[in-house]
Amino acid sequence: MINETIKDAEERMAKSMQSLEMAFNKIRTGRAHPSILDSVMVSYYGADTPLNQLANITVEEGRLLVVSPWERPLIGEIEKAIMKSDLGLNPSNNGESIRVPMPALTEETRREYTKQAKAEAENARVAIRNIRRDANSTFKDLLKDKEISEDEQRKAEDRIQKLTDKYIAAVEAAYGDKEKDLLSI
Repeated sequence: MINETIKDAEERMAKSMQSLEMAFNKIRTGRAHPSILDSVMVSYYGADTPLNQLANITVEEGRLLVVSPWERPLIGEIEKAIMKSDLGLNPSNNGESIRVPMPALTEETRREYTKQAKAEAENARVAIRNIRRDANSTFKDLLKDKEISEDEQRKAEDRIQKLTDKYIAAVEAAYGDKEKDLLSI
């Protein structure tokens, strides 16, 4: 039972890290990267579909994304979807593809994005700590039901703490990388 609880906690902590990475991908830096458009949904035959399933997204010249739809009639819909997204991008189309220039970030925008990244990192840390709390609560219940001894409970709590420390360190490293990326010109 202890190993299953620890394994479940580790899986949930890994999902928290994946969620953090997805949140960091939405915070754009001055450079173009196709993952910036991952959250853009396009109306495709009445269903909202992720942009990356309807078009090829490539980077040109470091600061320009080129979106090449697989079906030419989708160009207008894709352009509207990019404009509607809260990414602050202004796409332009040439009939064949859509060009999305990445505006240079001002110092103030960089600081705002850094604050946003810090908040996302804190959310991930809180989620990981909540997972630790849930696992420790499970161990206490097992002890109360006399399914494990006090020594086993202490050892299990130590293992969960080490796992928590590992994932918190990973969050810190990911935030440090994102902050460095945001503040570099």
